[in-house]
Amino acid sequence: MAAKTYDVAVIGSGPGGYVAAIRAAQLGLSTVVIERENLGGICLNWGCIPTKALLRSSEVYHLMHRAKEFGLKADGIGYDLDAVVKRSRGVAKQLAGGVGHLLKKNKVTVVMGEATLAGKGKITVKTDKGTEEIAAKNIILATGARARDLPGLEADGKRVWSYRHALVPPHQPKKLLVIGSGAIGIEFASFYNTLGAETTVVEVLPRILPVEDEEISAFAKKQFAKQKMTILEGATVKKLDRGADKVTATIEQGGKTTTADFDTVISAVGIVGNVENLGLEALGVKIDRTHVVTDEYCRTGVEGLYAIGDVAGAPWLAHKASHEGVMVAELIAGRHAHPVKPSSIAGCTYCQPQVASVGMTEAKAKEAGYEVKVGRFPFIGNGKAIALGEPEGMIKTVFDAKTGELLGAHMVGAEVTELIQGYVVARTLETTEAELMETVFPHPTLSEMMHESVLDAYGRAIHF
Repeated sequence: MAAKTYDVAVIGSGPGGYVAAIRAAQLGLSTVVIERENLGGICLNWGCIPTKALLRSSEVYHLMHRAKEFGLKADGIGYDLDAVVKRSRGVAKQLAGGVGHLLKKNKVTVVMGEATLAGKGKITVKTDKGTEEIAAKNIILATGARARDLPGLEADGKRVWSYRHALVPPHQPKKLLVIGSGAIGIEFASFYNTLGAETTVVEVLPRILPVEDEEISAFAKKQFAKQKMTILEGATVKKLDRGADKVTATIEQGGKTTTADFDTVISAVGIVGNVENLGLEALGVKIDRTHVVTDEYCRTGVEGLYAIGDVAGAPWLAHKASHEGVMVAELIAGRHAHPVKPSSIAGCTYCQPQVASVGMTEAKAKEAGYEVKVGRFPFIGNGKAIALGEPEGMIKTVFDAKTGELLGAHMVGAEVTELIQGYVVARTLETTEAELMETVFPHPTLSEMMHESVLDAYGRAIHF
């Protein structure tokens, strides 16, 4: 049977792939998406969305315990883990269904199956009905990534979990070990700790949340300690001895080795790109540490072949993938496309307290040779934060002392994942401290702290 021909073929339907396909179709290009598992990819089905649904449940549970503070009464507070998980899966299912609807609405063809590049512009898809041949002038790889398995720490779904197992837990952990304190590790630690698990987090680097500004990491660590979480920094899990109902972990820290028993372990030690069995090597695509090497326009060096999102490397964020997908579709359609700048992409972690940042940390800015002005403002100085009962947090801004350029912004506290976008817009508009100071922020809002943090960098803070 002759191959079906398209202008654009997208392999993978996560937040990079499905967005690329929709934009390509909007630009008048005939488009096909090939997906081997679930429309919406990991983000919608097993990542960003269902984790936020779980975390919302634990946040409400946490607030219920604080009812008395707000003049409210709540007795017999408890939770049903199965119902919490069921809600999370329902949210994921609803959004994944929405992706199918959007693709159909934009007349994108969907082929469910496993794709292999059979040559330049040629794809073979193994479907449940056999093999399908597809030809495309342009191919976008959006195959994503999966959890990294370290030797001896591999997830088995019983006592040692990956993020996928943690989203549909076979039991409620009572004593939990989380290996890795990046966004995934710390979010699950936060979720299960709030539900009552005695939680220990082990981080190999000198501090938790290692990509964040040092002050923010230190502030978050103090809050986690208040929540009775045990944090071990500069520590390594050497091995896991698995029993029927427990796991004995051997942990090394500061030259000392100890063992401890846990009933559950979550391994969150990073991700690896899905580059296998795609036929990339035969085409001469360069792969570096499981990620496809691309230029700033996501071109692989093989004509007509692009790679976007997690498979193309850091930062491993859904919103980066989506914007790369749009950029590549625009490029293919002959439009003027702007490369996505990693330094202007915000990172958000939905633990309690939330953490969000964009741009350079203070240390990175100094390393890059900048003379900096740094502003800080605490939540305790903000009326809305106190009214909300959320006085723990801070906002930190880093400016170039010479030009007033906003180099970075870093936050920890309630709802900072929503606030960070103000600084993202500011950076995109190449705003200096002057415009930010002249901006009128509404009162009473948490956003006023953003203004005060800028004012503080220039010795002008009013409420602190």
